Amino acid sequence: MMWPRISRRELLAAGAAAAAASSIAPLTSWAAPAAPAVPSVDPLSLVNPELRGPLERYLKEAGDHSINAGNLAQVRKLEVHPPLPAPHFDERSIPGAKGSPNVQVFVINAAVGPRPRPALLYIHGGGFIADAASEFIPKLQRISLEQDCVIVAVEYRLAPETRFPGSLEDNYAALKWLHDSANLLGVDSSRIAVMGESAGGGHAAMLTIAARDRGELPIAFQLLNYPMLDDRTGSLRRVPPYIGKYIWVSDSNRFGWSSLLGVPAGSRVVPAGAVPARVENLAGLPPAFIGVGSIDLFVDEDVEYARRLIASGVPTELHVVPGGYHGFDIFAPEAPVSKAYRATWSAALAKAFGPTART
Repeated sequence: MMWPRISRRELLAAGAAAAAASSIAPLTSWAAPAAPAVPSVDPLSLVNPELRGPLERYLKEAGDHSINAGNLAQVRKLEVHPPLPAPHFDERSIPGAKGSPNVQVFVINAAVGPRPRPALLYIHGGGFIADAASEFIPKLQRISLEQDCVIVAVEYRLAPETRFPGSLEDNYAALKWLHDSANLLGVDSSRIAVMGESAGGGHAAMLTIAARDRGELPIAFQLLNYPMLDDRTGSLRRVPPYIGKYIWVSDSNRFGWSSLLGVPAGSRVVPAGAVPARVENLAGLPPAFIGVGSIDLFVDEDVEYARRLIASGVPTELHVVPGGYHGFDIFAPEAPVSKAYRATWSAALAKAFGPTART
């Protein structure tokens, strides 16, 4: 694919014009600074020592780990993780948006009790192009027990077969169903949070923006783990060679975003609401937790998004894990740094849910 060659002057002018027309933030809202001169560094030396072993084993087995149209089918092969004996979960088909198919969701730990409990809408990752909610059932069962909450996981449609806003509408339909079914599920509709990792974090950020703009469905909290927020990373904006070196790389990022948007990542104009980092107004969004590793491809865009949330008056907790690569807590779940990170975001979620949540 040939990426457009444009001058900086043309880029800034086009970004400002697009923002005025579609409420997308102009590219000047995050002008890429000139990359500082850096000495030659072995990227592996920057990986947290607790995380290095699992990464080295993965790299030895996986080889070339960038994702493209040629290997997408292989990437999409799902891993089977047997569910835990408890809590109970079931799969349901719920109404999709008008003109869209029904949406499959997994409902975990639903029960009507003496008092309603908080709920978590979970949106899985996979670069917008891969993975499935069904892969994460055991993990979500554990979270539901730790937080004493109900979880609804969305099986949204993937790109490139479904372009934006198809996946957003699937996620919004799940949020609406969760609100409408709160009494039947034993849920306190005032304590519904959204959560996602990587592309799921990007989807969660998109959903909170859409929910705010439509003014129908309140969200109490957004938990964004190393979220995928900006299509310009790895296209218009280059990162230092030791950032984004592992697991999710610039080539994969361009492919994932281009698949979702239907235009090349980093294009002058993208669909409004599709790229959280390009949304100009972040005021009025729910409180947020954002966590990311210091050598993750997304570290700069995540830190910048947290800064903009704070500047917009949104209570925001930002946690940067030194030496953490993309998905470090998944690749090295038993590492002390991974356990500490999970404890950090779990505590933030419990605080958002209120004193009835178990920590």
